[in-house]
Amino acid sequence: MTPTKHLIAMIQSHAAGDSDRFLAIVETIASNADRAGRTKVAGEIRGVVERVRRDSNTRPARGPIPIASPRGELASLVRASYPETSFADLVLNPDLTRRIGGIAREHKAHHFLEARGLSPRRKLLFSGPPGTGKGLTAAAIAGELGLPLFTILLDGVITKFLGETASKLRLIFESMASARGVYFFDEVDALASRRDSENDVGEARRMLNSFLQFLEDDKSNSVIVAATNHRTLLDPAIFRRFHAAFSYTKPSVDEAQRVLCNHLRQFDVTDLKWDVLSGEINGLSQADLVAVADDAARDAVLDYDGQISTEILLRAITDRKALHNE
Repeated sequence: MTPTKHLIAMIQSHAAGDSDRFLAIVETIASNADRAGRTKVAGEIRGVVERVRRDSNTRPARGPIPIASPRGELASLVRASYPETSFADLVLNPDLTRRIGGIAREHKAHHFLEARGLSPRRKLLFSGPPGTGKGLTAAAIAGELGLPLFTILLDGVITKFLGETASKLRLIFESMASARGVYFFDEVDALASRRDSENDVGEARRMLNSFLQFLEDDKSNSVIVAATNHRTLLDPAIFRRFHAAFSYTKPSVDEAQRVLCNHLRQFDVTDLKWDVLSGEINGLSQADLVAVADDAARDAVLDYDGQISTEILLRAITDRKALHNE
């Protein structure tokens, strides 16, 4: 978008009372200034935007705003959303909580870092078993920073045709520069599996090389989050492309209890027998625990006058475990 078009779009958004779109355009202007080498100007603009967002105590409305909505071919490659998830919704071990909070702090105070020639870490790698909170963390980072979450649709990106995957990846990385957000590559091992794997073929190698190069060259202000359930499948070269790596595990018994309580806030849980429940919830993932809480809540509302009990939860846990054993 040219400076003239930026100006027209800002006037239109102001006239329509769309402050979120107005600020998104301003952030795009800051990104353009950064790419042109005017880092001080870019930092000042972002500082103003951050103060406006903080002072107005607002968050972008749900659903994509026009400036960030994927269009054309990009619409088949990414899905845009505005999560309302916050760090308060995360239940992680203390070290992981501290480190994730540090990433958000760096972005919220980026102008202090930039004044000293530093920049926030933007490229993050999450690894761990399914359902342990990797996707939820990506959504929480977007929610905390007031940014759109762009989830990469790998089924639209990866093709069997020579060079086509690289072209699609290029569109995504170009979008990172023009539309700031949190870009989430789930199951990134589909793009970046080891080059010495048995399934290594020419197109897979070209896809990996392209992805590595795009990561290396990316100088946008977007946050890139890549997640994998199988860290050992990743090509070793990918690790140095990321600024930080985070390992996720299944929750401890205490953390599992917190997950259940967080998702049963509308119920009185004071009489639940946690000593009985602890042995049953041990080893369940966060996703399993959320499903257990939701199933138990539905049963409590429909069959028990809105009263939750240990027995209802135990039945929901048994049903969930049966799902994995089938």
